[in-house]
Amino acid sequence: MHISEFDYALPAELIAQEPLDRRDASRMLVLDRDKEQWCDSQFTSLPQYLRPNDLLVINDTQVFPARLIGRRYPSGGRVEVLLVREVEPLLWEALARPGHRLRRGTSLEFGDSRLRAEVVDILPEGLRILRFECDDPFDKVLDEVGQTPLPPYIKRTVGSLPADRERYQTIYAQARGAIAAPTAGLHFTQRVMDEVIARGAKFVEITLHVGYGTFEPVRVENVQEHSVARERFQISAAAAETINDTRAQGGRVIAVGTTTTRAIESSVNATGQVEPGEQMAGLTIQPGYQFRIVDALVTNFHLPRSSLLLLVCAFAGRNLLLDSYRHAVEARYRFYSYGDCMLII
Repeated sequence: MHISEFDYALPAELIAQEPLDRRDASRMLVLDRDKEQWCDSQFTSLPQYLRPNDLLVINDTQVFPARLIGRRYPSGGRVEVLLVREVEPLLWEALARPGHRLRRGTSLEFGDSRLRAEVVDILPEGLRILRFECDDPFDKVLDEVGQTPLPPYIKRTVGSLPADRERYQTIYAQARGAIAAPTAGLHFTQRVMDEVIARGAKFVEITLHVGYGTFEPVRVENVQEHSVARERFQISAAAAETINDTRAQGGRVIAVGTTTTRAIESSVNATGQVEPGEQMAGLTIQPGYQFRIVDALVTNFHLPRSSLLLLVCAFAGRNLLLDSYRHAVEARYRFYSYGDCMLII
């Protein structure tokens, strides 16, 4: 399949630039795959679509302030860094701009020199290896000088805001390590979660630290040639048992987000059971993939020609999914990370 088959027109004004005042005030487009139809709803109505014994699987990763604005030393030229992956303590793989000026040996400073770095290697796709040094614990300094790593389609003259530290984070985030939020979870409030439990459904947590691979552009024409970078995830023995028991008892496994979906589907062993432990999500889910665990999906609206759009098309069917996206555009839904959501059943 050609990547152009996963495109759609989106007016720029529908890309949400800020979160709503209330997390759960989002609209929700409910897509029924069997009936091949959809309806407009609200996220606060999510519990009404659930059954007793349904299980919602959530990703409890926590976004850390991975965006750094600093300068080259001693020239003083501005530099912007996005931390991507910790290779070892104080050694990070990072995206950096302006890349052409960041040669091996370049020195960088952030936060009035509280955090310093040296470019020690250059990798493909604009990546650099940076070795940091600081006088205080690295995470403490990063929390003080770093910024929330908002996606590039959120275009503000002031960049990230103090409120983003809370709103670009799920209310159940606890495992530090993501450079992007599992955005399907941003809509949940404690009230909605309590109502889900009151319906007889349950929650279980897994952890996948959302990294650069999740939103890396599809750079090939033939989507079968695209491969999403491997990402580390962890499923506890109790979580795996809960997921497997839910399926055995006829309940639905509802993944909250594409990262959760990829982790669950990557964890399935030869007997069709979710395997606990720390593993690598190596699946690239595209149309034609047969889902083995996930029965329903809560997800935001995704970028055209992206690996995440390929995943939801695999789950819902390309034509049906793109038709529903066209409806969402006409109905003026808000798109992407701070936007509205879908429930695909």
